[in-house]
Amino acid sequence: MAKELWKGNEAIAEAAIRAGCDCFFGYPITPQSEVPEYMSVHLPAAGGVFVQSESEIAAVNMVYGAAGSGMRAMTSSSSPGISLKQEGITYLAASELPCVIVNCMRGGPGLGTIQPGQGDYFQATRGGGNGDYRTLVLAPFDIQETVDFVQEAFDIADQYRNPVMVVCDGLIGQMMEPIEWRPIPKRDLPPKDWAASGRRGRARHNVINSLYLDPESCEELNQRLTVKYAEMEEKETRWSAVNCEDAELIITAYGTPARIALSAIEELRAGGLKAGLFRPITLWPFPEAPLHELAGSGQVKVILDVEMSSTGQMLDDVRLAVEGQKPIRYLGHAGGVMPTVEEMADAAWTAWKEVQQHGGHL
Repeated sequence: MAKELWKGNEAIAEAAIRAGCDCFFGYPITPQSEVPEYMSVHLPAAGGVFVQSESEIAAVNMVYGAAGSGMRAMTSSSSPGISLKQEGITYLAASELPCVIVNCMRGGPGLGTIQPGQGDYFQATRGGGNGDYRTLVLAPFDIQETVDFVQEAFDIADQYRNPVMVVCDGLIGQMMEPIEWRPIPKRDLPPKDWAASGRRGRARHNVINSLYLDPESCEELNQRLTVKYAEMEEKETRWSAVNCEDAELIITAYGTPARIALSAIEELRAGGLKAGLFRPITLWPFPEAPLHELAGSGQVKVILDVEMSSTGQMLDDVRLAVEGQKPIRYLGHAGGVMPTVEEMADAAWTAWKEVQQHGGHL
C-alpha cells in the first residue's frame, strides 16, 4: 500500500471523514486549527455537516444533539478549549452518547502557550467534569497511530455508547509524516435503536437524558456505567513494550516523549545499561497489570517516568501500578519544552547509579 505525506491535524480530519463522521462541530484554537479548517472544506463534500460554532461550549453541546439523534459526531480543540467542553462531556457520558473528542494538547495552565504539552493527562483520565464517569483515552505517538486511532475511536464509541478521546501533543498535530490508509478492524456494533430520531413505529419516544431526580434511579445509572467501564478495562487496555524483556531500567512515556525515549534507549544500551520503554497507549484504561508485572520482574531495578508536564501526572498512575515494588524517578518539562535524548540518558544513568549505591533501594 502506497504511503502518503500528511500533516497531523489534516490527517486527523481526513481519518474522521473516512470513518464515517457525519457531523463536526468546532472552534479554531492553536495548535489544532487545521482540523476544523480541513473539515470545513472536505466534510460537506463527503455529505457531512460542518459547523464552526460560536464557542467551544456550543460545539460540545451540538455534539450532544447530533450524537443523540444517532449521528457520528466529533469535536476537536486544544487544552483550554477542552476545558470549556468538560460540562458537555460529562453530559455525554451520563446520557451514554457515542462521540469522538480530539485534544491537540498545548502547555498550560491557563492559556499557557501554543507549544506542545501533556498537562491535560488528569483532565482526560480523571474526568474534568462532575460525577463518576470515564472517557476512553487513546494516546498515539505518531501520525500513523493517530489516523488509525481516530478511525477506530468512532467504532469504540458506538460499541460502548461512550465518548472516546484521542489526545496528542501539539507536535504530532503540526508535524508531517508518511502514513498508510489501512483498513480498521471491524467490530460487531449494536444498532442505534436508542437514538432520538423519531418514533418510526416504536411504542414510545426515545428520550436522551442525564437528569435523575430520584436518587435510586441515579444510582442505577451509575451502577450500569460502572459495569460498562469495567468491560472497557477488560477489553480495551493497550500498551507497547520495547526492549523490556531484559531491561534493568524502564522508561515510561507516551506521545512524543516516547518517541524520544526510543533513541535514549539505544544510547543507554550502547553504553552498557539495558533500558526499555513501556508506553501506555490507552491512558484510560491505564495498563496497570502489565506494568505491575514488569516492575515485579527480577531484572528491573528502577523506573524513569518522562512527561511534558512540570511535576508529573501519568506519574501517579505509574506509582499506583508499580505499588512500591521498584523505585521511580521523574523527568519532566512544561511550557512547550521537550525532553532531549541526552537528558533522558543522563536521568537514567543518575537513577541507575543511585540504585546501585543504595543496594537496589531508594
